[in-house]
Amino acid sequence: MKAVDVRAMSADQLNDELAKLKKEQFNLRFQKATGQLEKSSRIQEVRRDIARVKTIARQKAAEAKA
Repeated sequence: MKAVDVRAMSADQLNDELAKLKKEQFNLRFQKATGQLEKSSRIQEVRRDIARVKTIARQKAAEAKA
């Protein structure tokens, strides 16, 4: 996921995307614990996507306040 794509989303879309990513992160951690995880690099990608979404959501909230 690119930052440009995330910036194009509205606040509601960002919240939905964040929920989706957190659910995926949980599923990946569960797969890792049970030994079913095939692509371990996906965990890091999802963590970075979560951080990206949170950062941009916070920036948009600050812009709306100002």
